[in-house]
Order: sequence, then structure tokens, then C-alpha cells
Amino acid sequence: MAYRPADQIVHKAAWLYYTHGLRQDEVAQRLNISRASVALYLRRAREAGIVHISTSTQLFREDRMARLLEDALGLETVWIAGGEGLNDDPAAEIPTLAASVFLEMVKNGDRVGVAWGRTVYAIADAMAYADRQGVTVVELCGNLGSPYSYRPDQCTMEIARRLNARGLNFYAPLVLSTPDLANRLREEPVIREQLDGISACDLALFTVGTLDEDSHVIKCGALGLAELQALKQQGAAGVIAGQIIDANGRLLDCDYNRRIISADFDSIRAIPRRLMVVQEDEKFAPLLAAIAGRFFTHLVLTSRMARRLIEHIEAKGAKTTAKATA
Repeated sequence: MAYRPADQIVHKAAWLYYTHGLRQDEVAQRLNISRASVALYLRRAREAGIVHISTSTQLFREDRMARLLEDALGLETVWIAGGEGLNDDPAAEIPTLAASVFLEMVKNGDRVGVAWGRTVYAIADAMAYADRQGVTVVELCGNLGSPYSYRPDQCTMEIARRLNARGLNFYAPLVLSTPDLANRLREEPVIREQLDGISACDLALFTVGTLDEDSHVIKCGALGLAELQALKQQGAAGVIAGQIIDANGRLLDCDYNRRIISADFDSIRAIPRRLMVVQEDEKFAPLLAAIAGRFFTHLVLTSRMARRLIEHIEAKGAKTTAKATA
């Protein structure tokens, strides 16, 4: 990251305070500035990513529930917010925890695929600034004309900005008017190149969406209420990168999905590290569908959701045992 000469005093203040351990009044004396200026420069250093303060996320996985879920679901790592009783609403901790986890997972030179939604944008908004080298952030699905800040291009570019990375948006709408138009657009060279490049990502960040009147696919106008009800009757259970999945995690065979411009599921599963973040309690059924579809390798969720998931797994295991012994 390139800094202007005018920022040198910010660097010096941060260096003296954080590296040499000087007090703010000592930094002020050394640089011949006021203590108020030192406080201002230290804040600027944090905001600009000159200084990155982080805490270990190990605390959020040193828990019996996390280990149980890792073993039961075959996941690499699970982080659980809220088990320490530090917040009355564990869901409020999710964006900050997920942002820290995501930053730990992003390595220099990575190609990062990003989906969209309120949870993803909240993670981007909570993310500290970091100076990653050679990182490219790629949008996993087409775009929307909605005014909401959590549309796909906004999520992608905000995360790229926080990482000092290159952002690559999709130059196509998320939903087309007809399947034929969507098919033809997928074959356009620039779109085909973007779709083919998804599987080359090293890391993906996404959530699973709900299918109700408050869903972002409804609020952004991608899906109408009448169409939503018809899809639910067909077995629709959740949303991955703008696409509808059934309870088994399979792409639902429907007109809506045939009109979508998004990464195919094989390409998403080819990404070696896939971070799923689930914040809301109402996403339990969609999360089960995402588990069935093997969409993620890493998971961030609340303690409430973790307990429900463990109870579900245990109940399912008990039923299987009962059938085997019958």
C-alpha cells in the first residue's frame, strides 16, 4: 500500500507507540506535537491499515460444541459466537468474529470468491483494513440494480477495499427475463471467462439465504412473492449465491434458476477453503440444506444455532440406530 509523504508522521507516531511502547505523552514529546494530535494519528493509523490490531479467534473454537460439529460434519474448523456469555445477543457478534476469521484465512496472492447478502456486507463493514499483497476479490454471481448496499458488487468491492485488493465484478445481471437470454449471455466471452475462473479461487466467503418475505432475493426484486410460494411448493429450501437449493442441497429444477447468472455449484465446491457464515436463527433449515450440499469447509455460527444443530445431528443418529436395531 502506497502512502503519501504527509502520512509519515502518522507512521512515526504509530511506530513509537505500538512498536517501542512509548506512552502518548512521550510520543508527543518525541515528535514535538500535542498529545491530542498523537491520539488522532493513532486512530488514523488503525483506520488506514497502517496498524492492524487483531485478537486470536481460537477462543471461539476451543469449545466442545465446535469440536463436535467439526467431527460430525467433516469440517476443517467451526467458530461459535456467544458461548462465553459476553453478549446478550450472540448474533450481534457474528460479523466481527467472521471478519476476523476471514482475515486470518486470506493469504497473499489469494483469489477470493465473494457472494452477497446482508450478512456478507455486515462482515465487510466490520472488517479491519489489511494490506494483503496480490489478492483478487471475485464476485460469485451476477449483479442487481437494487439500491441496497448489500448487492453483489457492493459486497465484493468493499471487501476488496478493506484488503487493498483488486476487485472483479460480474458484468451481467443476476436474473435475466428468460432462460434463453441467460444461456446466451453465459456464452459471452467475458462472462464465460468469469464463470470458468470461479473454480480457480483459493477461498470463498458466503452465507445461505432464507426463502421468506424478508429474504434479500425478495427485497431486491430478484424474486416475486407468487414465484416464491410456487418454488417452496417445489421444495425450495435456501439460497446459495443467488440460486435456489432444495433440502438435499441440490440446485432446484425451476425456471428461476435457469434465468440466473452465477457460479455453478461444482465450481464453488472446487474452491478448497469455503467459509459459511450464519447469523440469523431463521436460517436453520437453509443451513441444513447447505450442509447436505457440502457447500462449505469452515463455519461461523451462534451458540444457539450450534446447539440446535447438535441436537438435530443426535436425533438423526438416534433414528438411524433405532432403524438398524428394529
